[in-house]
Amino acid sequence: MDDSHSKGPDFYAAFRWVVLVGTAFLCLGPFLFMLSTSFEGGDVFKLETPLDLLPNQFSVSAYFEVFEKLPELPSFFLNTAFLCVFGVLLEVAFATLAAYPLARMEFRGKGLIMGGLLATMMLPTQANIIVNFVTIRQLGLYDTLTAVLLPSAVSVFGIFLMRQAFLVVPKDLEDAARMDGAGEWFIFRQIMVPLTKPSLGTLALFSFVAHWNSFMWPLVILQDRAKYPLSVGLAYMANAFDSNFKLVAAGSVLAMIPILALFLVLQKQFIRGITAGAVK
Repeated sequence: MDDSHSKGPDFYAAFRWVVLVGTAFLCLGPFLFMLSTSFEGGDVFKLETPLDLLPNQFSVSAYFEVFEKLPELPSFFLNTAFLCVFGVLLEVAFATLAAYPLARMEFRGKGLIMGGLLATMMLPTQANIIVNFVTIRQLGLYDTLTAVLLPSAVSVFGIFLMRQAFLVVPKDLEDAARMDGAGEWFIFRQIMVPLTKPSLGTLALFSFVAHWNSFMWPLVILQDRAKYPLSVGLAYMANAFDSNFKLVAAGSVLAMIPILALFLVLQKQFIRGITAGAVK
């Protein structure tokens, strides 16, 4: 009896390990193939066994060649960096300022406002393109990076995420600060914001990834190829070099490196932020 109970958990643990490893391999398979292709010096379309994920003839020439044949690539990176930096700053600032009164203040129509904001999340992103395009043209911002940035300055998801984070903060801390004579701005800046740093980090990461991978809106609003962000630039590169998949793979790997590095640095804070509002 005791032996059967002792072997049971080991069997299930091994089974879970096999399932998790298999799932991870299936998820990583396309990325590993793309990575292998970018370092491949020979045939890039052979994938018959798992060993074919390793390059047959290791070479880094594709990474040098992609910069030679696409001289605008550094500009694509700089444009994307501009959008990500200012996009994250605007998203964090506006989402935090909008979420705080919805979470901690009482005023008429608060529930209606929150419900209206959440209802907009049901609309597809493409439904806003025409309205945003007309507005940007009227403002005289067509074919500028500012036009790419403004419609995504704040998201409903960011407001909702920060609202849930503010709701978790104990009411006693706010009451104690008010008894000491603290004003609303002091409570927001010195108490609420520091206590919600994990959620702020999560929102910043989500915003960074969204701006880094933004494709449809920049493609619509930008005409000058030199102003393309990286996602649109890679699509252009894929069309220009569709016969040379190694160059496309090398450019895609270069585009993924900043996202992977940022997630590895912020993964603990990301997980804490995701679960911050799960239990109240």
